[in-house]
Amino acid sequence: MQKRVWGMRGATLAMLAAATGAIAAYPEKPIQLIVPYSAGGSTDVLARAISQVAPKHFAQPLVVVNKPGGGAIPGRLDVVRSKPDGYTLLFGWGSGEDLVVPHQRPLPYDVFKDFETVCRISVHSIVLAVPNTSSAKTLGDLVKIAKGKEYSTAAVSTKGGSVDITFLLFAKAAGIKVTTVPGSGGSDAITKLVGGHVDFGGGHPSEVLPHMKAGRLRGLAVAFEKRDSSVPDVPTFREAGYDVVTAGSVKGVAIAKGTPKDITAYLEKKFKEVADDAEFQKIMKDIGQPVMYQNAEEYKVWFKQAYDQFGTLYKSLGIDTK
Repeated sequence: MQKRVWGMRGATLAMLAAATGAIAAYPEKPIQLIVPYSAGGSTDVLARAISQVAPKHFAQPLVVVNKPGGGAIPGRLDVVRSKPDGYTLLFGWGSGEDLVVPHQRPLPYDVFKDFETVCRISVHSIVLAVPNTSSAKTLGDLVKIAKGKEYSTAAVSTKGGSVDITFLLFAKAAGIKVTTVPGSGGSDAITKLVGGHVDFGGGHPSEVLPHMKAGRLRGLAVAFEKRDSSVPDVPTFREAGYDVVTAGSVKGVAIAKGTPKDITAYLEKKFKEVADDAEFQKIMKDIGQPVMYQNAEEYKVWFKQAYDQFGTLYKSLGIDTK
């Protein structure tokens, strides 16, 4: 009997040692950053900025993998269904698909039960813009034009995302009818906007700023409490007389639930090193995205508060995004 007990103990210790060794060896291969949007959007641009600086801090490369389509849900589902070993990360954790969409319809996963938070990298504003051919020079002009039409069209990255909800909130506040036109990501929405296929649209500073500088787009408002330093000449919605303020677009990192805590801690630490890296901070400044890092625990608190805020806002305004 004693031999059997010692044999079981030995087997258990061997298993623990093997598991500990696996964690200690992590990462042994490249780590995938799943971006559930098309290339060229703000999430993709930020992910590639991180992957550029990551070799100085991570033992293995961070490989950006774009999985657009399906309202950005399939890319998230890929992460949920992945092996919880730290090699498949969701980048863009905290976007509208995580903070807004769950209030609108059932999803094939639970944002609180199926993901584990790693960190937050950035938060940035949502900019409403019009093509340079538009006669609207201010937000007031745009509203006046819209009231003379049956409805206006607005390009958005995805249905139910943070940009979509912001423009619908604006429509509600201004008393106008707006039909949002979703795409496969931010870059697709901006392409529609620059091409003059919609009345207005927009996204995040990193998406609209190059076109504003080139004279192709004109920024009319940002949905923040105060002006965004990336586009300081663009007033807030409130300055223009419309009470439209949102949490903005959040760029965080998550992994599948059940990933070993040591791996989560490693990722949290390494992303913090990237966030503090002078090269990364310069890149972020150049592309118009602020570095607003939060560790896992800080971000979990912020995420829940933002989630509840969007839920209250969504229900109180009775917005139909279906």
